[in-house]
Amino acid sequence: MKFNTKTIHGGQKPEEATGSIMPPIFQTSTFAQASPGKHKGYGYARGANPTRTALENNFAAIENGTNGFAFASGMAAIDCVLRLLKPGDEIIAGDDLYGGTYRMFTQLFQKYGLEFCYVDMNSVENVTNAITQKTKLIWIETPTNPLMKIADIQAISFAVKDIDSSILIAVDNTFATPYLQQPLNLGADIVMHSATKYLGGHSDVIMGSLMVKDEKLAKDIHFIQFAAGAIAGPMDSFLVLRGIKTLHIRMQRHCENGRAVANFLLNHPKVGAVYYPGLENHPNHEIAKKQMKDFGGMVSFRLKDESKEATFKFLENTKLFTLAESLGGVESLVNHPVTMSHASIPESERLKIGITDSLIRLSVGIEDVEDLLADLEEALNL
Repeated sequence: MKFNTKTIHGGQKPEEATGSIMPPIFQTSTFAQASPGKHKGYGYARGANPTRTALENNFAAIENGTNGFAFASGMAAIDCVLRLLKPGDEIIAGDDLYGGTYRMFTQLFQKYGLEFCYVDMNSVENVTNAITQKTKLIWIETPTNPLMKIADIQAISFAVKDIDSSILIAVDNTFATPYLQQPLNLGADIVMHSATKYLGGHSDVIMGSLMVKDEKLAKDIHFIQFAAGAIAGPMDSFLVLRGIKTLHIRMQRHCENGRAVANFLLNHPKVGAVYYPGLENHPNHEIAKKQMKDFGGMVSFRLKDESKEATFKFLENTKLFTLAESLGGVESLVNHPVTMSHASIPESERLKIGITDSLIRLSVGIEDVEDLLADLEEALNL
């Protein structure tokens, strides 16, 4: 099946008991057994639930994996990946990361003996030069949050595996979605999504996902998912599965509107810089073209007046772009990374990579683009 068909039919079949086209919401914690240890594939809902199974099968299908896993949040999914490691192991990560990921790395797992090295993944050599005998995981975010940096997934994966084939390559694919890029096809071992965002698509659920191809890795992840228990519930699973069915058509509009907003901002006299991989002036535009089908709906920018006052004035005066955390819903949102999504990163670390008070991040929704541009124009000119 091609991608648009997979979002609707991938890993799916009518429910066996009734023929229901949509999987029922199996709101149960346990399942009857005919004899001790003999059941119909489901014993206790932490281990598996039919609604969650339907979603996890779809997760695998849309990322061209063999196994998918649904977690209570994106952070729970990342937590599971790190639990594959042991004290003394090293993780190489990009220097521009979602603030919650950085917080988990530095404030939780670092004290349990994992070691973290941060490099600019614009260059493959920055990654390979950082590899040591302790390196066990490469954590890639592309496009990055919030500076929209692009890492060459295939080049990094191949170069790392040439050095040590046992090193895992994990990619946070949240911004791109599997509609735009499929990291497992490019050499990655693990794909992570905050399914809260584009996969759910309607800002009404919190969830994370992992997708893999390797069966041994899948077994290890399932054990951690079952043992640690940060699973997605049946109602949330139903909502995200429903959201994925329109992912392809939503992403088409997100991309169209994102491109229009980026070009509008690029040519606006009050805007100083725009970060969007679809722009030809983006330093890794050619890599983005190579590995992405289109360029998404996330746009970051700075005003020419980089004062905190000017930035806050803009943030407080958009109407259709709601000032809020998160991204990837049908509605447009505006975010101030320093005080919101990346507040947990120390100021000195933020400033090193360019996350300053003047940086603004937009999640461009699927509204009529003329209305979105008018909203930005009005807020910029106040």
